[in-house]
Amino acid sequence: MAHVSSNSGNNEWYTPLLYLDAAREAMGQIDCDPASSAIANRAVGATTFFTKDQCGLGQFWHGRVWLNPPYAQPLIRLFCEAAVGKFQSGEIEQAVVLVNNASETAWGQTLLSAASAVCFPRGRIRFLDPDGNPGAPLQGQMIVYLGACPQRFRKAFADFGTITYPVGRAS
Repeated sequence: MAHVSSNSGNNEWYTPLLYLDAAREAMGQIDCDPASSAIANRAVGATTFFTKDQCGLGQFWHGRVWLNPPYAQPLIRLFCEAAVGKFQSGEIEQAVVLVNNASETAWGQTLLSAASAVCFPRGRIRFLDPDGNPGAPLQGQMIVYLGACPQRFRKAFADFGTITYPVGRAS
């Protein structure tokens, strides 16, 4: 059975629109998607997005960020570390990060250490392939919110599953 810490599969899977709509509801809009493509951005609608060829890791992110990073190592770790670092430095205001539920990994712990709220969906998210066909994911996901509006995140994502707040950050 494949495990998220050694995932090396296809990185071209797209987020279903209902999760993107929830991210826009939680943050107001999506300004930047640092791990995207022209196809993905049709649904994401970020004003700035970076493709694989542009390497979003080395770019300036801004505002409200949507991040569904490549799940293969080392990219997932690098994108999660970048999101947390850019949030903590003030380069970005908010972020919604959609990753596999791998709280035991170093990158999962990095994300959770900075989270204002987390949604654990009650079912596995069926990402879409480039032709729009849903896949069959091997494991569940977590949706991590970094920002000052955890109640807006809760309202936007509550229908998908359980919302938790790190100790000392519940509001």
